[in-house]
Amino acid sequence: MEKTKIYLETTIPSYLVARASRDLLIAAHQQVTRTWWDEHRGNYDLFVSEFVIAEIAFGEEAMAEARRSVLAAFPLLEVNESVRELTRVIIGSGILPPKATTDAAHIAVATIHQIDFLLTWNCRHINNAGIKRRMQSFLASQEYVLPTICTPEELMEDEP
Repeated sequence: MEKTKIYLETTIPSYLVARASRDLLIAAHQQVTRTWWDEHRGNYDLFVSEFVIAEIAFGEEAMAEARRSVLAAFPLLEVNESVRELTRVIIGSGILPPKATTDAAHIAVATIHQIDFLLTWNCRHINNAGIKRRMQSFLASQEYVLPTICTPEELMEDEP
């Protein structure tokens, strides 16, 4: 039986390997991410893209290497012309601002490759209720299905 497919957006490896934050909410998200990673990730097929690989390279080199290390085993989804075009169409729709082009690209990669879940802690431009609602409607009008966008915490709640 085929496993459910998950696209890991950049915040997942970032929260996974980051030093504990002094911000209580971020620290809680980090802990939930580690719990999901340790106890639940084996239930899924995990994927990333070159956008994730590029974003995790920023910052302190030791932390960037730790992020690269945790993602090394996961397949890269192809960034083809369909992904690039859908990214442009999403930005052109006005649902996301031009400064969120990489966020649009994460959505486009997961959508084009028919991924089941897009896992993220980015609640500004990706896992935002209003944006998800508009994005789902917009992508449906373009004959695409938006993957379920959620946090690790929400995905744990979905398991039996």
